[in-house]
Amino acid sequence: MERLSKTKRQPTVALESTIFSHLGLPSPANAEALDRCLRAVQSGGATPALTAVLDGAATVGVAVDSDPSLAERICGPARKVAARDLGVAIGQGWNYGATTVSASLTLAAQQGVRVFATGGIGGVHRGWPDTGDISADLDAIAAHQLITVSAGAKVFLDLAATLERLETLSVPVLGWQTDNFPAFHAQSSGLPVPHRVESAEEVARIASAHWKLGGGGILVAAPVPEADALPFAELTDAVDVALAQAADDGVVGAAVTPAILGALADATDGDSVPTNLALAENNASIAAQIAVAIDQLEQ
Repeated sequence: MERLSKTKRQPTVALESTIFSHLGLPSPANAEALDRCLRAVQSGGATPALTAVLDGAATVGVAVDSDPSLAERICGPARKVAARDLGVAIGQGWNYGATTVSASLTLAAQQGVRVFATGGIGGVHRGWPDTGDISADLDAIAAHQLITVSAGAKVFLDLAATLERLETLSVPVLGWQTDNFPAFHAQSSGLPVPHRVESAEEVARIASAHWKLGGGGILVAAPVPEADALPFAELTDAVDVALAQAADDGVVGAAVTPAILGALADATDGDSVPTNLALAENNASIAAQIAVAIDQLEQ
């Protein structure tokens, strides 16, 4: 691994960079998301550690607070980097590789970071028995001893199959003050979570026991705040239309996610963008609480 920045022993929350780049939210919402997530982590008493590949160097803790030009760069054009692409991005000296969930988890694990916040994870795609399309996010969550905080999984996925896959991978799924698995912009997918938790301290105790037994990652599924949520039925109708259009246009693989998210923004008259901002900030805030609780438990 090349030139990873060193994180001191303190409560730390890793953040991906894809959501903040041009591949994630549209400008200027992406810059607002970056600012809100950083502030949420800091307000919770933790240190944000933004992950990215910059000039061929894999970095955990991009110093966007002290260097405005770095913040502008993070919010600009990028090439998407999943875990499988990290060696390529480093070896070829990519100018800016925006890290996905799987890449961020891989880098954060190298630095001993225990908590990671994202928007919504990838998962098992609809039609997966024919395509085999299952996001690398799930294997990465399982492989590393980190807690991933997300608003469930993206609504256009096969959510039931995603939960089944997480079970197969032995990933504990914890519903943050909820009995239902969130569906990204919607508070509930209608599917139950295996376990409900009420506090960061409870998550920390579970994680400590899980890791001492040799377990891997844990998923904390946190619903978007009720005031910012969108109706699940409205979203699924829009997704059906968007998926059909993507199929007609020949959109496949990694290109599906941005295409569907763009279509959702159009179908909801832009309402999905502020919802995305709210859930990303909420996840960052919860992740900070958990990072502080883990630090206190381990002292």
